[in-house]
Amino acid sequence: MQTSTISINVQLDENKIPEKINWSAAGSTAEESQLAKAMMVSFWDGAEKTALRIDLWTRDMMVDEMGDFFYQTLMGMADSYDRATHQHELVDEMKKSAKEFYKKFRAIQMKENKLT
Repeated sequence: MQTSTISINVQLDENKIPEKINWSAAGSTAEESQLAKAMMVSFWDGAEKTALRIDLWTRDMMVDEMGDFFYQTLMGMADSYDRATHQHELVDEMKKSAKEFYKKFRAIQMKENKLT
């Protein structure tokens, strides 16, 4: 049986706030350490029927980057759900919701940028 290792290293400041996030994945195009400003990892606990999550971001993650990150993550989750279930109607709803989120996010950003 083949295995692969995904490594995540988080450098914390004195207040335990992430300063740097590096990750790598053995046997992939990301074998060399990759720098990231944010991460979201989810695991499914089948015994407890619950999702376990790790969400981290560094201080230098900008709000506009966070909006892009969430939008792309939501769209990626919809694609994953489509591949797993083939429930296209629900996938379309998920993507519609993600697009609406991004549209509202951009409007808020434009409004806030005009105020500064």
